[in-house]
Amino acid sequence: MFVVSLNYKVPLAEIDRLAPAHVEWLKVCYVEGIFVASGPKNPRTGGVIIARGPRDVLDARLAADPFAKAGAADYDVTEFTARMTAAGLDAFNEV
Repeated sequence: MFVVSLNYKVPLAEIDRLAPAHVEWLKVCYVEGIFVASGPKNPRTGGVIIARGPRDVLDARLAADPFAKAGAADYDVTEFTARMTAAGLDAFNEV
């Protein structure tokens, strides 16, 4: 699994302009089964995505994000192995 940390590089007005396309991109990634959870950071300096699947697929999807295409965000990806999960999330255990 992966934790993706997005950090905005442009003013929030530009993020807000790109947000509808970004949300549509997120929806596609959920349908594809790549994303598990996502949401904005607080304070609103970026966002966080929990993802799964092969790293090359994730990298390709992140490159297709409207924020990435516009140069509006940087992405920091951390891979981890989910060995324990909360009740009801057993499907995400990797070992």
